[in-house]
Amino acid sequence: MSSRRQFLKYSAAFAASFTALSLSAQQFESPVGSVETVTKDEAFWQKIREQYDIQKEIINLEQGYWGKMANPVQQAFFDHTRRVNREMSWYARKHFSQDLHAAREAVADALKVKKEEVMLTRNATESFVDLITQFDDFSSGDEILWADTDYPAYQDMMAWLSADRKVKGTKINLPAYGDEQDYLEAYQQAFEQHPDIKLMLLTHVSNQHGLVMPVRKIAEMAKERGIYVICDCAQSWGLIDFTIDDLGVDWAIFNLHKWIGSPVGVGALYMRQGTLSAVRPFPGEDAGDSDVSNRIHLATSNFASFMTVPDALNFHNKIGGKNKEARLRYLWESWTRPLRDNTAIEIFGATSSTNASGMGGFRLAGKTSYEENAALQLQLEKEFGIFTVVRKGLSAGSNIRVTPQIFTPVAHMQKLAEAINKITG
Repeated sequence: MSSRRQFLKYSAAFAASFTALSLSAQQFESPVGSVETVTKDEAFWQKIREQYDIQKEIINLEQGYWGKMANPVQQAFFDHTRRVNREMSWYARKHFSQDLHAAREAVADALKVKKEEVMLTRNATESFVDLITQFDDFSSGDEILWADTDYPAYQDMMAWLSADRKVKGTKINLPAYGDEQDYLEAYQQAFEQHPDIKLMLLTHVSNQHGLVMPVRKIAEMAKERGIYVICDCAQSWGLIDFTIDDLGVDWAIFNLHKWIGSPVGVGALYMRQGTLSAVRPFPGEDAGDSDVSNRIHLATSNFASFMTVPDALNFHNKIGGKNKEARLRYLWESWTRPLRDNTAIEIFGATSSTNASGMGGFRLAGKTSYEENAALQLQLEKEFGIFTVVRKGLSAGSNIRVTPQIFTPVAHMQKLAEAINKITG
């Protein structure tokens, strides 16, 4: 094919893709009815599926790495990218601060907090690192606490913090599956056995298996003991519908490029006003405790990603956070319910919908090693066309994480259950 013909072919395809994006944006209407009704309205969720560029060659049930942008959000991101590329430093120096301000306000409104309490970052990890490295309220004899259900890299960072600040580090191993009371008792026991805890990491939704922690109740126990709580919401915001007041925490870290559906490269840090003095400003930033923005140094980032935050939140809100949460939990139930009586497997995380999210985990009974679970993951992919991911870091061993998205059909979850039953049959 000549270069000219190839160029025309790809130009036509590119133009067609933008036409499709525009049409999908026009055809999408907000749902009508109760959450219970919308959850099982397959016609509505098919319309949502049409808002996304869907991979056809495999059933992708590994949607937890980052979130796919909806077509209207992707189109907005393309538009913002073209503007930044066209205007370059003119835009960055004269207009970006206004757009960043608008994005901060959109996030603050969604979380129902003050704009001064939240600052955008490039990801939750950046937010977390700034909190722990700038934390400035340790005394001799203090301890820090984390759990095996926390993000593995954060576990390593907490261990580093223990060594670097010469404070005792305690890691607790939580039940691989259980109800809310099981986890409340585990944290209560940890607090009673370690009365000198000063700082703790508490994960809202575990990236290992999707378990939802009773954050508010745990945070209340921690506050009674004077413990600072960093709540990891990297995997929860948009997967679960909540505001900061629902969690009752003073500090929280977020990713917007997972379940909120922003472009990759957007996170956030929340610090309740009145709590900033325990964390130093970022090196070189101005002093002061009135605005969390001086705890972050954003540096040169993907301007277009931040510009797209209001677009992503608008799309999220148009569907409705409660509708998304309920639909994703329904998808979890669609594959776990048929497997509850299968004694050849172990289902990790939640034991009922009360502490479940749309994410889940399982493994073959007794197969605890990473290698054994990697072999099962590959079997699902090669024999059944179902893509998942192996998670490691739990004291109970490895498991396979299953993560659908709001555009995933129920039939795909049923195929997973059928595949597991066939493998174990």
